[in-house]
Amino acid sequence: MRRPQRGTLRDVRRGNRSLLLRTLYFGHELSRHDLSRLTGLSPATVSNVVGDLIADGIVVEAGAVDSDGGRPRTLLRVQESYGYVVGVDVGETRVRLELFDLSMTEKAKAEYALEPRRHEPSVVVDHILTGLRSVLADAGVDESQVLGIGIGVPGIVEQRPELLIHARAFGWNGVPLGDRLRAGTAIPIFADNGAQTMGQAELWFGAGVGARHVVMTLIGTGVGASIITDGATYRGVSSSAGEWGHTTIAVNGRACRCGGVGCLEAYVGAEAILASHGAGHLPGGDEESALAAMLTDPAARPVLDEAVAFLGAGLGNLINLFNPERIIVGGWAGLLLGRALLPEIRAAAARHALAQPMAQVSIELGRLGPEAVALGAATLVVEDFLLRSGTPRHA
Repeated sequence: MRRPQRGTLRDVRRGNRSLLLRTLYFGHELSRHDLSRLTGLSPATVSNVVGDLIADGIVVEAGAVDSDGGRPRTLLRVQESYGYVVGVDVGETRVRLELFDLSMTEKAKAEYALEPRRHEPSVVVDHILTGLRSVLADAGVDESQVLGIGIGVPGIVEQRPELLIHARAFGWNGVPLGDRLRAGTAIPIFADNGAQTMGQAELWFGAGVGARHVVMTLIGTGVGASIITDGATYRGVSSSAGEWGHTTIAVNGRACRCGGVGCLEAYVGAEAILASHGAGHLPGGDEESALAAMLTDPAARPVLDEAVAFLGAGLGNLINLFNPERIIVGGWAGLLLGRALLPEIRAAAARHALAQPMAQVSIELGRLGPEAVALGAATLVVEDFLLRSGTPRHA
């Protein structure tokens, strides 16, 4: 039998550094005393690690605050200009890029339209690389200052070294997106499902702050979800967990674009709602304007009532399965529906959920807007940076 491996002193130091850096990042401005109290590390350890972080330029002093009967305590914060991160939202009708500093303040953005029925990998890769050059030039940032590029995509992301993307709606089956992008940039690449990245953004900065058990739903042209249990995203064996839109809601029901029948997406996705109303496929992919118009059209009420009923059933299933404390409705279509019909959606969910878990959950709208996919994608890079205790991957 092999003996368990004991952590080396270097491992302990790296762990302490990561813990302190993460605590300071989310605490914004803290003193050394605060860091010792929040992490349980000794004042001497905190002082040594903070000294290293300041020497590396990752942490800076941010003024002082009075203490009880003693000398003022120096406040510390993460230096927002230490590095930059890029978030990319690969959607059905657009590719959107945003450049952020480490405080997640947007520095530049770029957006490129996609033909709704054309999503060849080469087209998406070209848009990402063109957008990368654009946002760096607009912000005056050198590529060497970028810690990573995070990408939110529809479909399943296999977290192998080559990042294989399976996006049925795009016709992608095992597309090595990371390898294709690395042909045009040396910046580290990260990727995840768009619902997962939106969920992380809302958990860090939006409607999920303070919650430990959350389901983030993304309703746009398609439908997905991010399941967060005890503060961590549940991914399943091959990172395909969260395909809520392709759970069966009606046996022998409508055909879904995934090839199945009776999927939730075939009833509550924007494309499905518009098709039920007779709008069909819209030139230019302007589904958002069409859905907004439906919400003010009395003649569309039966179609919307049906969508709310199916959405309520889908939410009830999530409540019964996962017993979350919070469900967040997001995505551009989810926000449009929620702003107009949230009481009806809550009532529909209550009709399909068990009384006890329903009484324990709140159903809320996302606070970060449809752009949360790109913001959440950028947090993939920040998460890696914090876990690596502030050491860039390409250092």
